[in-house]
Amino acid sequence: MTKHPDTGQAAVYVLNGPNLNLLGLREPHLYGSDTLAQVEALCRRVCAELGLACEFRQTNHEGVLVDWVQEARERGAAIVINPAGLSFRSIPLLDALKTIDQPIAEVHVTNIHRRDPIYQTSLVSLAASGVICGFGIFGYEMGVRAVAHQMARAAA
Repeated sequence: MTKHPDTGQAAVYVLNGPNLNLLGLREPHLYGSDTLAQVEALCRRVCAELGLACEFRQTNHEGVLVDWVQEARERGAAIVINPAGLSFRSIPLLDALKTIDQPIAEVHVTNIHRRDPIYQTSLVSLAASGVICGFGIFGYEMGVRAVAHQMARAAA
């Protein structure tokens, strides 16, 4: 595990896929009223508590998400990822995640296993160290804590 070049800390990339910029607005009956800004604040707080640098990003573009995964790989960072709709169809994202040596936590705000069949099978899960779904934005905190725990165990 390498250190973040700016802070000297181990890093966690919290990556968010398409339409998560609309969190709190889009289908609040499914996703709740919490916004992506609140998710970012939560992740930054938890990372700071754990002594980790936090790279928090969101994109609506598959290639950009793949580029960020590759950047995380180059920096030896762990990943917490909510790939959103790319979970179910993106082979390029899966292939990029398979190159990661650090822990990967896949996070979904909703319980994808209780949704329509199209949302129940995530390709990303094939590369993830673990999957957290159905706990709203608290799943992000669990994801950050989980990858931090795995990084600490690997370093011991």
